[in-house]
Amino acid sequence: MLLHTKLNRCYTRIVRWCSQSVAESYIKKSVFISRSNDIYTNLALEDWIYRNTDLNNHHILMLWQNEPCVVIGRHQNPWLEANVSELPFITDRGVQLARRDSGGGTVFHDLGNLNLTFFTPKDRYNRRYNLEIITKAIFRKFGIQVDISPREDLTLRVNVNEADLRRALRRPEVDIKTNATKSIRSEIANLCDEDPNISVNSLMNAIGWEYMRTPALAVQDGGLEQANRQKEFKLVDPTDVWYPGIGDIRTRYSSWDWRYGKTPKFNISKSFAVPNDLASKLGTPGDLKVVVVIENGKINNISVAFPSGHAENVNNVADLQGQKFSEEALNRLESVLSNLVDDRDRFVTKCLKQIISSV
Repeated sequence: MLLHTKLNRCYTRIVRWCSQSVAESYIKKSVFISRSNDIYTNLALEDWIYRNTDLNNHHILMLWQNEPCVVIGRHQNPWLEANVSELPFITDRGVQLARRDSGGGTVFHDLGNLNLTFFTPKDRYNRRYNLEIITKAIFRKFGIQVDISPREDLTLRVNVNEADLRRALRRPEVDIKTNATKSIRSEIANLCDEDPNISVNSLMNAIGWEYMRTPALAVQDGGLEQANRQKEFKLVDPTDVWYPGIGDIRTRYSSWDWRYGKTPKFNISKSFAVPNDLASKLGTPGDLKVVVVIENGKINNISVAFPSGHAENVNNVADLQGQKFSEEALNRLESVLSNLVDDRDRFVTKCLKQIISSV
């Protein structure tokens, strides 16, 4: 059975420079299965292993799952990639938004995904090796030949909730201008559609043992003898007891400053038809154009141009500068809207509210 599909991202590679090459026979391998389903904890575990492990003679495969979340790349814009305003209302517990410390595109994770991270020294990184471990494991265990996309962002989706995925990744219908990296959407299939007996646990076990039975530098089947030479295949508990300092790393990944504040500068522009009664007061019919500039996740500037073509000052607009885009700004607009008496200011404020609530 040949599964021709582009698998979405759950595969990650972590590489480090090493000062000297180690012969293959001296390299031991481990499989770590994270006990946590928290995206920020698992990103912190990746970070901790990378910073604190000598990978010259110890290669690691980390297997992990997350509760529902959207994970964007380091240089991406969450308001462009995800349905940010709706994330808290998708599933009973909401959908978290996280930012990786590496590049790549945006992905949706839930407990129907299996995520893999390969840790090696940089001079030993071999993407084709990693992909072949995955494809060989799936074929050996389930008899499915997987045609994997050559792109970096590939994932093993077993039984992902399609409705939650589509809702979480629905893009806003606004004009966003940015230099941030944009994701390329593709059609994706669940592996359980090919074989209903596949589960995340069975896939985790299959890939883990394929990794252990394969030498560190060549995709050759060493069987049980090779697997017995490796270091360990175990569950790990990503807490400060096991990994001192991991809690501080998690705090960084879960912070607003990292998830939203690291967004590259962008602007949103939108035009609104001026109501007839207000147009008559202004003396010129036409559209109002609003441009909001966001930098470091906060409103940097707002320009308002009436049909006359001239930019004009509007009461309370300046008060939004420096506010966090979305929640803080929206709360500010809600509080001032009821106090406005000028029709022009009320109209502009409603337009701003519509822009902010639409992303």
